[in-house]
Amino acid sequence: MQYEGIDNIKTEIENYLITDAETLEQFRIQYLGTKNVLKDLFTAIKDIPNENKKEYGQKINAVKQLAEEKFALLQLQFQNNKADKKHFVDTTLPVAIKNQGAKHPITLIREELVTIFSKIGYLVAEGPEIETDWYNFTALGIPEDHPAKDMQDTFYIQTNPDIVLRTHTSNVQIRVMENQNPPIRIIAPGRTYRNETISARAHCVFHQIELLYIDEGVSMADLKQTLLYLAQELFGTETQIRLRPSYFPFTEPSAELDVSCFICGGSGCAVCKYTGWVEIGGAGMVDPLVLENCKIDSEKYTGFAFGMGLERMAMLKYRINDIRLMSENDFRFLKQFENS
Repeated sequence: MQYEGIDNIKTEIENYLITDAETLEQFRIQYLGTKNVLKDLFTAIKDIPNENKKEYGQKINAVKQLAEEKFALLQLQFQNNKADKKHFVDTTLPVAIKNQGAKHPITLIREELVTIFSKIGYLVAEGPEIETDWYNFTALGIPEDHPAKDMQDTFYIQTNPDIVLRTHTSNVQIRVMENQNPPIRIIAPGRTYRNETISARAHCVFHQIELLYIDEGVSMADLKQTLLYLAQELFGTETQIRLRPSYFPFTEPSAELDVSCFICGGSGCAVCKYTGWVEIGGAGMVDPLVLENCKIDSEKYTGFAFGMGLERMAMLKYRINDIRLMSENDFRFLKQFENS
């Protein structure tokens, strides 16, 4: 059957460029005139098997109708714009897209961090945002009475068994460790949820990126060197870091990561609260209990983890003073980052 010929003519009609009355008349002669290109297709219907004649005829008529509608529409438009042809608009042409917007600051930070860590062999891993208690809490060594499990901090979808909106992307780490043998080298960016009051500095929906490295012989020195690499790639080669002792249920020892202020160079300003240092995240050596929960031999393997909030990084890097701006979809705000 000659369906291919019908489809070709349909495409020609759709793409036929009409800019003035002359090209409109050429279009009419070619597709609607007494010797138009569809006549041969209509003549060929006698050679079509009887069971296919109806379908064949319908396809030709549909193409003819398409040509008639395009002609009628543009003929009317030419008549309406006859006094001023320079304002003619061919409504069949593709529309030029304007104001395409810009990448969101969180997207910019995420892409930059993925690029930084991909240079040293880290792969992106993702996991579900709706999670079980095991992956979000228990496997990470978070005890039953830990404040993070309180209803005030966690969005529970159901209880007994507990299903929650993940409070961090650490659930991705557990899932990877359960299904992959060391060495493991991943970053886990993603959206997280906590039942917090929305303010200029906090939101109930936010984004994190976490880092995990598991292998034989991994030490705190490896963690420190990796964090120094991150800080200098992100803020400049002159950036220094310091680790302050801290506590997280899933790492031991644990530390908070500070970087020398990239605004004032360490001399003191409002951003670093005149201390010369800015906190950007938490880190530590993976607790052996977490490894054992994932069936990884803690006598043979060690590892470290690091995590930080993408909103906080975006606010620091782009001098954004209100976290709520990043979720309001205000084009005036987003347009500031189109050249970032």
